[in-house]
Amino acid sequence: MNLNLPDGMKRADAHDWQQLGSITAEAFHEDPVNRWIFGTPKTLDAVFPLLARTHYLKHGFCHMIGDGGAAMWLPWGAPSEISLAATVQVGWALLATGSPGAIGRALDAGARMQAHHPKEPHLYLYTLGTRLASRGKGVGKALFAPVLAECDRTGTAVYLENSNPNNEGFYRSHGFESQGYFPCGQDRGDQKAPLLQMMWRAPRTPPA
Repeated sequence: MNLNLPDGMKRADAHDWQQLGSITAEAFHEDPVNRWIFGTPKTLDAVFPLLARTHYLKHGFCHMIGDGGAAMWLPWGAPSEISLAATVQVGWALLATGSPGAIGRALDAGARMQAHHPKEPHLYLYTLGTRLASRGKGVGKALFAPVLAECDRTGTAVYLENSNPNNEGFYRSHGFESQGYFPCGQDRGDQKAPLLQMMWRAPRTPPA
């Protein structure tokens, strides 16, 4: 997707993988689904840069606004599952930093996400987030704007899994609608697995 990006926003390249992953990890430190799967914030710090480098920078496109915000996208037709080599790297990171059972929970969550993924053509938003110091400054909105505008121009739908109920209003304000929920894993005793919310944005008709 070739976009005219506003000043201050750039398309990340292969050299940006650590920063891209670091921004994303901080954005999801308190995310209920990611905390359930990985157990500790330091695991997010290890895993998100790996996913950025091995998958989303290779097969999708990613944007950053300074060191304050980042987004990772995957176009329709791109590989949806990470490679075997990437799986091994992520697995080692989980063993080194994750809480007991993190690998099993990550595999389970990934399988559930694949099973519920829409079959209709769409652009997939894997992550969009900001550092704590950049929240409330319009960074998330700025990351969305050029991509959603291009999706409207080309008639492209967008799909995401919302992992934090606090973000539902933000996504709805950008045209996303809820398509239901599914648990990110199996309940552990009396602890209920957090829900992932499937959200879909149909393209809007550009103004005449």
